[in-house]
Amino acid sequence: MNFERLNAHFPWITLVVLFLLVGLANPAFFNPVGLLALAGDVVPLFIMALGMTFAIYIGGIDLSVQQVANLVTVVATVFLVKLGIGVALVCILAGALVGALSGLVTTKFYVPSFVSTLAMGFVVLSGAKWLSNQRALHMNAEAREASFGWMFDTTLGLPNELIIAVLLLALCWFLQTRTTFGRALKAVGAGELAAVASGINVDRIKIMAFALCGALAAISGLMFSVKLSGGDANLANGFLLLAIVAVLVGGTPLTGGVGGVLNTAVGTLIVMVIRAAMVFLEVDATHQQMIFGIVLIVAIALTIDRSKLKIVK
Repeated sequence: MNFERLNAHFPWITLVVLFLLVGLANPAFFNPVGLLALAGDVVPLFIMALGMTFAIYIGGIDLSVQQVANLVTVVATVFLVKLGIGVALVCILAGALVGALSGLVTTKFYVPSFVSTLAMGFVVLSGAKWLSNQRALHMNAEAREASFGWMFDTTLGLPNELIIAVLLLALCWFLQTRTTFGRALKAVGAGELAAVASGINVDRIKIMAFALCGALAAISGLMFSVKLSGGDANLANGFLLLAIVAVLVGGTPLTGGVGGVLNTAVGTLIVMVIRAAMVFLEVDATHQQMIFGIVLIVAIALTIDRSKLKIVK
């Protein structure tokens, strides 16, 4: 088996090796109840990473997702009593709108997605601070239980939040692999000029991809807000780096066109195991971001398609 074939299986191999190493170091890690709890904890991160997958799959990136999640935690907390479960629709539409605007700026004004989404993140952050009056907000307990209490119950022994994550994964997988939209995403990621030549409306596909990314970031923020029973303009800080790591270490490169949402599921599990290992090993919180930064560099180095970066002389 050559390196390229092995590289395709690298995320699974990494996950299994890390899982066994952490389990051998601390046998309590193999406890099914503990594993379900760990998986439940990373559901909001996983959903954000799912959305990020679509942005990276087309060769872009969305740096606004963390701020979208922050904004949604505030919106959900402020409007829950008035709108009830309907606040979920408002949050998702707001996230999709932010994503679509990022895609519009990227495609119509030829601003790189790195810049357009970063700028949009600043705009969204300002909105979250204004709406929250720059303070932490607490969710109405009765309204939370009435509208979203089911989200953290169990069905057949499985946490409902995990079931939600699996359903969203299935939906995203269907969109990626069984629709013309998914095939267009792959074509744009594999080669934008070739996609244009084949008649694909690249601008529309990009805007739709960023809108989907924003919508999933909003769902992530909503679940995180309900779980913590509150909202804050900084509540989801720390998610962005981990979401990017989950996508890249799962095997979807920044150059796009390869990988997908199933890879992101594996990548998120890798992130979960690494986080658990750092907790078991009592790694200081200030060093954890440094470790994930190193993991990010390694993931990029292993997954990036260098043929797309070659300069034609």
